[in-house]
Amino acid sequence: MAMLEVRDLEVYYGVIQAIKGISFDVDQGEIVALIGANGAGKTTTLHTITGLINAKSGKIVYEGTDITKIPGYKLVGMGIAHVPEGRRVFATLTVLQNLKMGAYTRKDKEEMEATLKMVYSRFPRLEERKNQPAGTLSGGEQQMLAMGRALMSHPRMIVMDEPSMGLSPIYVNEIFDIIQKINGDGTTVLLVEQNAKKALSIADKAYVLETGNIALSGDAKELMNNDQVKKAYLSE
Repeated sequence: MAMLEVRDLEVYYGVIQAIKGISFDVDQGEIVALIGANGAGKTTTLHTITGLINAKSGKIVYEGTDITKIPGYKLVGMGIAHVPEGRRVFATLTVLQNLKMGAYTRKDKEEMEATLKMVYSRFPRLEERKNQPAGTLSGGEQQMLAMGRALMSHPRMIVMDEPSMGLSPIYVNEIFDIIQKINGDGTTVLLVEQNAKKALSIADKAYVLETGNIALSGDAKELMNNDQVKKAYLSE
């Protein structure tokens, strides 16, 4: 059984169908990428999985439990963390306060402190800036903070929406290195990313979304060499 199973998922915005019966799996320990153009339905898919949007029909099963109708705040306690598009840090709170917000479901203070140390070891810049307001950080640092905040809930699966958006090339490389390290620590990653080349370079498998449908799927390295994918998403 896959860690996450999405079956025949349909999502509407009013009368407009955004997701048209897609099905895909995420196995434990994998990095799975969803790639596609703007408006393809990538973010909608993530928002439906993490309980921010309701599905019209279909099923989402996580670790054997049907989570289709479970609200997002309950999913955090079940081991799913969401790093939203645009970072969404709390600008007026300090870096440390932002990180602690990510641990709101956790009761054991010692465990939380241990996780905080782990996050600081993964993101040394966050420790250096722990007393700064999050709004004063650069875009790349805010992305690190959003990822660190998600890790504070000690997730088994982390869902990331456009982590490289708006970042300089140096930060893009750093963020993707960190995603691989997070995965190497045992956390499953579901990644939505417009930078298809970078996403496919680190993913185990990938799905190509086009106007609410899965147009292609398979091993990420094979998709990187697929002529259709090259032409649509990898041309410079």
